[in-house]
Amino acid sequence: MPTVDIATDELRELTGYTDTTDEEFKTELFDLGLEFEGETEDGELQFEFEPDRLDRLSVEGVARSLRYDRGDSRGVHVPDTNSADWTIEVEDVPEERPYVTGAIVRGLDLSESAFDSLIQLQEKLHATMGRKRAKGAIGVHDLTMLKGEAAVDGKGKSIRYTGVDPEEATFVPLESDAEMTPAEVIAEHHIGQEYAHLVEDMDRVPAIYDSIGLFSFPPVINGKRTEVTTNSRDLFIEMTGTDQWTIDHMLNIVCYALAARGGTIEDVNVEYETAPEEYPADLVRPDFSTKTKTVVHDRIETALGIELSEEEVLDLLERSGLEGVSTDVDGEAGYEVTIPPYRVDVLHPVDVIDDVGRAYGFNDLEPRYPDVGTIGGRHERSRLARAVRQSLVGLGFQDLLNFHMTDAAQVGDRMNLGDSEGVLGSQEPVRITNPYSEDYTITRSWLLPSIMQVLENNTHRSYPQDLSEVGWVAHRDDEQNTRVAEARHVAGVLARHGVSYEDGKARLQALVDDYDAELETPPTEHPSFISGRVAEVVVDGDSVGVLGEIHPEVLVEHDLELPVVAFEFDLDALR
Repeated sequence: MPTVDIATDELRELTGYTDTTDEEFKTELFDLGLEFEGETEDGELQFEFEPDRLDRLSVEGVARSLRYDRGDSRGVHVPDTNSADWTIEVEDVPEERPYVTGAIVRGLDLSESAFDSLIQLQEKLHATMGRKRAKGAIGVHDLTMLKGEAAVDGKGKSIRYTGVDPEEATFVPLESDAEMTPAEVIAEHHIGQEYAHLVEDMDRVPAIYDSIGLFSFPPVINGKRTEVTTNSRDLFIEMTGTDQWTIDHMLNIVCYALAARGGTIEDVNVEYETAPEEYPADLVRPDFSTKTKTVVHDRIETALGIELSEEEVLDLLERSGLEGVSTDVDGEAGYEVTIPPYRVDVLHPVDVIDDVGRAYGFNDLEPRYPDVGTIGGRHERSRLARAVRQSLVGLGFQDLLNFHMTDAAQVGDRMNLGDSEGVLGSQEPVRITNPYSEDYTITRSWLLPSIMQVLENNTHRSYPQDLSEVGWVAHRDDEQNTRVAEARHVAGVLARHGVSYEDGKARLQALVDDYDAELETPPTEHPSFISGRVAEVVVDGDSVGVLGEIHPEVLVEHDLELPVVAFEFDLDALR
């Protein structure tokens, strides 16, 4: 989970709660969903928070939430912005990173703590919403060190976002005193080496120029000429990325934080050579437009289990930093709720209800018995899964419980599947639209890749390692009403010196015999297994899985130096 470091003296200054103790802050923040994790070496409090509330990645955002929770701030606040004087002209950009956005913030007084908070916010946004800079990267520059060219329309000043040959353009990057090309930066500079993977395959790399020359090499590093210090008063903020929505909302969060420090926001024009998808060619940023959601009053009461008047709901919405007006929602009493620009997490009416519940106080909700009495019991599928686990343990396997989410390379390329079709694991995976981490971008379509990762992580342990799992898998299936086919699979591996196909079949035969089923193993082909040492798993006449010796290429990919036999099949085959 993400964490944020909070200097409580800063929190007192930004909220005005000068008499609030650290312990009281811990309690209030816990009610808001921020859990105390400890203290940093500098004495700052460290809080773990829900990753959807990215507006709380800085002390400014946390202070704003506290003021709303106490009722000192109410409703939706949108900062005023001054008219644009600067333009970002976008031309001939790398297709891998086509989008840019920006804003100017003037009149800041950056104390050391305010400067540190800005750096933390930048780093945390990179790690979360920016997907380690792959989806969005932030550049903050001292505006006084920029010299804009005349804008195309003759009004104001402009900078240019474009693509350059990595071997030709030069600039002095941060933490350096020498002129370097982008190619030299990613080869020699420690920051360049860390983020080289984002640009090293590009023929032309992203670059931002003013009339003096190159001053930013996104998403890798800024130039030293425009470096921000505590003496900087006016800032130019630029963000580049692979998605306009993402960088626009990252920009909103940064602008709100700097506005809380007394900064005045100034618009920036973004002029695209070719209009981005779903956007006009000429944009004015930051985009502080609000959005709305509708929610039914009865649904709020049902979800929270309490009765609320219309006035109470409207009050709770305002104390959440939202605004609501009573309206008719499909014939039912409800609310049209306005969402502020910095809230990237409100995607559904349930998110609004969650805010209402937090403002009311989840700890103040009284538990009650349900109106209908029921007698609980295990589902038939759960009983079968539990019985199969016990059978596998009895056969010498160690039971595993792995993550349901993984990434495409783990279930495909690392298992030697390539472009294979029609074999176990080759089905189209269910992809996560907005994944939190690059390591968890899909749901797994079969179990063996997860178990192979466990073997890979346990090469320092003694052998034999006989591992099994009974778990959930899923893949895309347009014939299902959810467009997802779900199943429970059984998988096992034997990792030991001298293990062979026959050892795996013996264990599988013993398992199937426990459930009075008939097992057949006709030969087949599967790229994850050695040809001639792999078979279908046919139970009671139905082909339900695969059994065999893992292919040497898969073993090498997982740093394994001894043979592995594995099987996987559909749990329902044992019903």
